Amino acid sequence: MDLPRIFTLRESSHRIHNPFTADKLAVLGGALRLEPGTRVLDLACGSGELLCTWARDHGVTGTGVDISTAFVARARARAAELGVADRVGFVHGDAAGHVAPEPVDLAACVGATWIGGGVAGTVELLARSVRRGALMLIGEPYWRREPPDREAAEACHVGDASELRSAAGLIEQFGELGYDVVEMVLADEESWDRYRAAQWLNLRRWLDAHPDDALAAEVRHELATAPARYARYEREYVGWGVFALMAR
Repeated sequence: MDLPRIFTLRESSHRIHNPFTADKLAVLGGALRLEPGTRVLDLACGSGELLCTWARDHGVTGTGVDISTAFVARARARAAELGVADRVGFVHGDAAGHVAPEPVDLAACVGATWIGGGVAGTVELLARSVRRGALMLIGEPYWRREPPDREAAEACHVGDASELRSAAGLIEQFGELGYDVVEMVLADEESWDRYRAAQWLNLRRWLDAHPDDALAAEVRHELATAPARYARYEREYVGWGVFALMAR
C-alpha cells in the first residue's frame, strides 16, 4: 500500500504536496484562530507540514494518516525537527474510511478528496470524526476560468473535468451539503509555480542520476511536455484553495 513511485519522485523535495506555500499555510492557521490543545485529524496528510507547523505555532495536537511510506517518514522526521513529536503522530495507512477513535476539533483533507470519492464523500467522511461545532478543511481545485474546449480541460489534469466547479460553485456545493464556509485561503499563480516548477527540478536531477532506470523514459517525456502544458493550460485555468467549513 503506497503511492505510485513517480509521484514520490516528482514531489521528493516538497514539504507541502499541493499549490500552497509555507506562508499561505501559516496564514490559514492564523485565520482559523486555533487554540492550544486543538485536536486535529489530517487525512492524506502528506509530509505532515500542516500538523507539524501548527503544533509549533499554535499548540495543536493530532494525527496524520497517509498512504505513502516516504511521506509518513518525512512527517515523523519533521515533527522531530520542530520539537513537536510529543504532540503529533503519523500513521501509514489508507485515509479512505479512516475515522478518529474520539471526536476531534478539526478534521482536514487538503488536496486529496479522492479518498472519499469526491467532495461530498470526503465531507461525509470528515464529519464522522468531528465533534459538534468543529471545523473541517477541504483543499480542492476549481476553475479560475472555464476552459474553451475539451482539449484545454483535459490538459489541466484535474481528473473528471466535467465535475470541476468554479470557486463560487464549490462554495455553493458546500452549502448544499449543509455547511457554512467560514474561512478560505486560495492559491495564486506564484504558489502554483512553486508547486509545479519544483517538480521539474526534482525530476531532472533524478533523471540525471538514474538514466537507466525503468522510469527514465516516462520522466524524460514528462520533462519535455509538462512545463509548456502547465504554462498554457493549468496556470491559466485552474485555481486551488482550502475552505474551512462548519455544519449548519
